[in-house]
Amino acid sequence: MGAPQARLYETLLGLKKRGWEVLVITALPNYPKGKVFYGYRHKWHMKDEIDNIPIHRYALYASHSKKSIPRIISMLSFGFTSMFSMSRIRKFKPTYIITESPPLTLGLTGLALARLTGAKHVMNVSDIWPLSALRLGAISEGYMYKKLEGLERYLYRRSYACMGQSKEITTRLESDGSRKTLLFRNGVDFTRFETIRQSITKAERTNGLKIVYAGLLGIAQGVLDICKNIDFASLNAELHIYGEGSEKEDIRAFINKNPQRGIYLYSSVSREAIPETLMRHHATLIPLVTPIYGAVPSKIYEAMAAGLPIIFSGGGEGETLIKEHNAGWTCTPSDYKAISETIARVAKMDAGGLDIISNNCIKAAKGTFNREIQIETLDRFLLST
Repeated sequence: MGAPQARLYETLLGLKKRGWEVLVITALPNYPKGKVFYGYRHKWHMKDEIDNIPIHRYALYASHSKKSIPRIISMLSFGFTSMFSMSRIRKFKPTYIITESPPLTLGLTGLALARLTGAKHVMNVSDIWPLSALRLGAISEGYMYKKLEGLERYLYRRSYACMGQSKEITTRLESDGSRKTLLFRNGVDFTRFETIRQSITKAERTNGLKIVYAGLLGIAQGVLDICKNIDFASLNAELHIYGEGSEKEDIRAFINKNPQRGIYLYSSVSREAIPETLMRHHATLIPLVTPIYGAVPSKIYEAMAAGLPIIFSGGGEGETLIKEHNAGWTCTPSDYKAISETIARVAKMDAGGLDIISNNCIKAAKGTFNREIQIETLDRFLLST
């Protein structure tokens, strides 16, 4: 469950299709609630297999606390327990060990395992740490921050290669000494959306503009503040929220006290249900509380594949992509007045105007951000290095 997990899963399937053998080392499932799932609790190690991909899961201290210390302990705990996968990795004899970051500290484990098994280490950087944590206020610019920055540069320089999900990230990787870099965007599995597009009937516009948010309900997204600061019903709109995270119960409590604001909260949906869930709405809202250097939310690509016009308030490269492809509207993060005005303007648009933007989204998802294109690029990169 979750955008990174779906991206990595689909990437592995794409690599297998191109002849690669794949082994996964990960934690006992605990995302996004920060509690190990039923059936996996009190285990040190468990083996799964999904689509003929062997998956070894190791224990960790699970947490989704808003406090930095429990989160750091959670990251470090899996960095420690995953070292016990060394015998399995040696038996597998990998050419590459690809480590997902964040968590940044896991890069040390990946680098150590690569050296001990004779593999080439590749860092797959989805968010720049610790800079993202600093921008979100999760860490201050002091001793710990400097140490994490030093670790970041060390890992980029010592790894055989680094991949980044945005141009901002690859620029940072190169400036910090990465020997080889690849722009590997999150992208989207376009076929998952295309195969059901004709069978989905969008909601009628008679009851106003139906806006969807599907994703993590955490501090970085600020969905709770969106609920508190925007009265959707007064804008002839509704906000339908699907997800889990540290803010969910606060969002639920706010909606219960303010049922007249046109906001509805649901459980998270499975990866398979995402296309249909998105397509049953007229537009999507994708917020961040502040611009995060290098971050391009995966929700942007899924919305494009769904043909869903995007109201984006995140700044950075995500804003640039939406403008370049005329895929929706952009607002300054946390500028609730501007977001409200944009929602009101979109609610007044006729179906023809929204259809033009919808078609732009589909074109971008199919021709530029299609995950098959991204995986093909990765395959060539790995074969040539």
